[in-house]
Amino acid sequence: MKKILFLFITGLSFSVSHSQEVSDAMRYAQDNLTGTARFRAMGGAFGAVGGDLSALSVNPAGSAVFSNNQVGITLSNQNIKNNSDYFGTKTSEKENSFILNQAGGVFVFHDRSPNSNWKKIAIGATYETTNNFDNNTVSFGTNPTHSIDAYFLDYANGIPLGNVTGIDYRDQFYDEQQAYFGYYGHVINPNSENDNNTGYTTNVPAGGDYYHENEVNERGYNSKVSFNIATSYQDRIYLGANLNFHVTDYRRSSSFYEDNFNDLLPGYTISSLRFNNEQYTYGNGFSFQLGAIAKVTESFRLGLAYESNTWYELYDEISQSLYTTLEASTGPPTNYSVNPDTINIYDPYKLQTPGKFTFSGAYVFGKSGLISIDYSIKDYSNTKFKPTNDEVFRRLNSDMSDNLTTAGELRIGAEYKIKQLSLRGGYRFEGSPYKNGTTIGDLNSYSGGLGYNFGSTKLDLAYSYLERKSNQGFFERGFTDGANISSKLNNISLTLLFEL
Repeated sequence: MKKILFLFITGLSFSVSHSQEVSDAMRYAQDNLTGTARFRAMGGAFGAVGGDLSALSVNPAGSAVFSNNQVGITLSNQNIKNNSDYFGTKTSEKENSFILNQAGGVFVFHDRSPNSNWKKIAIGATYETTNNFDNNTVSFGTNPTHSIDAYFLDYANGIPLGNVTGIDYRDQFYDEQQAYFGYYGHVINPNSENDNNTGYTTNVPAGGDYYHENEVNERGYNSKVSFNIATSYQDRIYLGANLNFHVTDYRRSSSFYEDNFNDLLPGYTISSLRFNNEQYTYGNGFSFQLGAIAKVTESFRLGLAYESNTWYELYDEISQSLYTTLEASTGPPTNYSVNPDTINIYDPYKLQTPGKFTFSGAYVFGKSGLISIDYSIKDYSNTKFKPTNDEVFRRLNSDMSDNLTTAGELRIGAEYKIKQLSLRGGYRFEGSPYKNGTTIGDLNSYSGGLGYNFGSTKLDLAYSYLERKSNQGFFERGFTDGANISSKLNNISLTLLFEL
């Protein structure tokens, strides 16, 4: 793999080197339940129900269930609390945000001809914030065994010292840049000062009991604009399709601090350090959906939907800095600042996230209410960075194939109507996408809500609670220890709908 761009601007470096990790792929491969308040209140179980603007995101045939034109907008307040446990030290952090969650409309064209079996055509356009990335996580604690030196050693070992010291930072590959930080921050030492040296040792005193702080601040969104068309045959069979255009904008700022409580040595060794990372990822993608709903009887309905892979083209910008303090048993402390003051701008790359099948059933109790169930299957091991013949991407794809698995998602919803008032409830379960079940654990969510029909205007309110545990390493290589995180998300959504 060779660099193909050599254009430099002060503070910027253009490169085809790679910084992607499995966690980056999972950020876009996983779905979050968003949409209208009615949709959220019923756990998103709309695959065989239709007749809701967000139902189109599950089964595009759902727009043909509408009898009238409808437009709507949804606003949401999201509050997420992350409880962290790092080797027995517990911390907690909260984040609150307001977002435009959903907006769109469906327009229905009826065929009144008595000789036509195709009764109507519906077209729709919707916008949804499919993921709100706003989140803060803080973890403190004392690691009894491992230091961050393992991170720098894992990258450095095998890289000639001449590449670290003799190549300008802006012209280095990502692996070489990590070795650069470790070397010039005096976290690691070469076995010899020869340019051909490829072996390195730690400059962090042994003995364990390393105090760590890891702070992560995330901002951004993943959104989707969908264009829908659907039709009905004899008001018994509903068929539909979506073309989806995805946009993502994600920023991640992390700061890792280590303090060494071991006894000072005669020679200078690391006593503390702070490693900062700034990431900005943006891009767009495309996917499509096909769906069908069958009205088996007047009350019983079945649904089947397919959502294709999503094909993203993404861009990464990375900046890093390292600050270290060295101490010895005699003499004053020495501080080192390794800050290239450079933003690495990487060549665009492609990410293919897996497709999904959804099987649905619903029973409608006349005008009194309904019960619905959806079950979706997604094989996360099919997630791929492209081009697949790239050496780094081939390794990442192999890791995802080995560690990720097929996960199921169950959604159950119910609605009961009392004249103009509707009462709703829902439950959602999503299995872990990881074979170990712990890197990202199972998801459980409960929801409820109500709606009021004013005639041509409807107002819906929903509350949902979600809980999920995870244990993702602070870093993906070398030093992979991380905190046990229990995330609890509370969401309130308000939808205003107009029938035209």
